Amino acid sequence: LIFQSYLLMSIMAKNKTAYVCNECGQDFPRWQGQCNACQEWNTITEVRLGASSATRTHQFSGYAGETNKQVQTLDQIDLNELPRIASTFGELDRVLGGGIVPGSAILIGGHPGAGKSTLLLQTLCQLAQIMPALYVTGEESLQQVAMRAHRLGLPTQNLRMLSETSVEAICDVALQEKPKVIVVDSIQVMHMSDIQSSPGSVSQVRESASYLTRFAKQHGIAVIMVGHVTKDGSLAGPKVLEHCIDCSVMFEGDSDSRYRTLRSHKNRFGAINELGVFAMTERGLKEVANPSAIFLSRGDEAASGSLVMVVWEGTRPLLVELQVLVDSSAMSTPRRVAVGMDANRLAMLLAVMHRHGGLLM
Repeated sequence: LIFQSYLLMSIMAKNKTAYVCNECGQDFPRWQGQCNACQEWNTITEVRLGASSATRTHQFSGYAGETNKQVQTLDQIDLNELPRIASTFGELDRVLGGGIVPGSAILIGGHPGAGKSTLLLQTLCQLAQIMPALYVTGEESLQQVAMRAHRLGLPTQNLRMLSETSVEAICDVALQEKPKVIVVDSIQVMHMSDIQSSPGSVSQVRESASYLTRFAKQHGIAVIMVGHVTKDGSLAGPKVLEHCIDCSVMFEGDSDSRYRTLRSHKNRFGAINELGVFAMTERGLKEVANPSAIFLSRGDEAASGSLVMVVWEGTRPLLVELQVLVDSSAMSTPRRVAVGMDANRLAMLLAVMHRHGGLLM
């Protein structure tokens, strides 16, 4: 009777399902047509939860059956800071808070074509010369990555490469290779065997990122995941990844500009107001030593409607130029347009200047 009850409980656990919105990641106990969180229609799909999702006993995780964990008081915890890994890019180290922390999970997001893969390939090719590193590509073939590395003139003799989309297989290979840093490009194409939804869905992305994060912390390996943004600017569809990772970095840049900016949205090991600036060249990404120069276009002579001001970004000041153009309007209510600045903030500043400064604009 006990065996039959245990068998019945096992079957029920294997058949457990959940309903998840593909847009925002909200969970529901049953299917419904509209998501109550994001108000989208026909985005809720059924996800089968395997029994291993709760009792997963993969060889890297020592959670199942492990009872030798010890409780410590706060004063017994070692406060010696972990030695950070220099990424060979000063601007990247600045945004990460001083370098890559061993055992951390880092997510680098951005629009397709922004240069995320190029930046990480340059970084790992340099790091592979001094420490073991593994580059996992799921979107491109190994030949495509090799062609890009040769075109950029990068050292390729020590970087270990793997073309795989299964998260479990990636962790198995990492246990054999024992790298210090792993790059997963990208998290959207990764999948797990016990999740029934297709790669790129909310469930696959969330579970894959959580699995890689646990693996990173269990073995002290830094895992850098690449994530694309959707049309509405959200990362990997929903923003559920930012809850399970340690650092979220956005790599941004206009299509008509060769400059790229790197900014942290979440960082457990540093500040989030640091800004890194890169320039895209025919030899890959190059650091911009003087970012103030790219924000200034005026000469030495004073120009009407132009003003240079200093803004503080993280630990360094930057010189930026503000340009104003005033023209007569045929409309009864003149229109105020701002580029590179929030329109609501501009309206607030103009109201303050009019109220307290007597300036009518």
